[in-house]
Amino acid sequence: MSVVSSGRFISIEGIDGAGKSTHLQSMVERFARSGATVVQTREPGGTELAEALRGLFLHAGMDGLTEALLVFAGRRDHLLRVIEPALARGDTVVCDRFADASFAYQGHGRGMDLQQLATLEQWVLEGRQPDLTLWFDLDPAIAAQRRVGREVGAREADRFEQQDLEFFTRVRAGYAARAAAAPQRFVRIDAGVSVAEVAAQVAAALESRGW
Repeated sequence: MSVVSSGRFISIEGIDGAGKSTHLQSMVERFARSGATVVQTREPGGTELAEALRGLFLHAGMDGLTEALLVFAGRRDHLLRVIEPALARGDTVVCDRFADASFAYQGHGRGMDLQQLATLEQWVLEGRQPDLTLWFDLDPAIAAQRRVGREVGAREADRFEQQDLEFFTRVRAGYAARAAAAPQRFVRIDAGVSVAEVAAQVAAALESRGW
């Protein structure tokens, strides 16, 4: 699989409750207004197979390795069927989570061996990484309050959203480690400020790349 492409690949990351979904749609609309063809997708998911695996991933009990194997299997299908063809066409791909989430959630959150995850990443992605990753960083305690407010009268929380504060503290540390290892790709977004201020940070990150 070649990683050469003419499109743009942006991933959005952050712990549950960080508010990334609010701004993802605005990003899609921004690119569309500029005349780009935008593919909006997500992980786990993005293809029929990966969406089927998503249901198991979010609701069936399993250990960290099983989680990682499931999500990377879906990621491979997603990459080959959706992401790579879109980038080859010159489209802009905006993805809600990508491989960084596996290192944050299964690696740091579940305590899975990071080298095992790195091996899976190498096998599955063959060098493909987003051109830009926006990390919506938020204090896990604030994120927990947001999740409670969001879940009132809504769907039942999945098994990740039900995790305790210590789990999300580890996940946040996992994202920080990934960001430190790839500073040219990551932009940290302070998700603890107002919606307008977060939107301004996102816009600045895109504008800095001429987007």
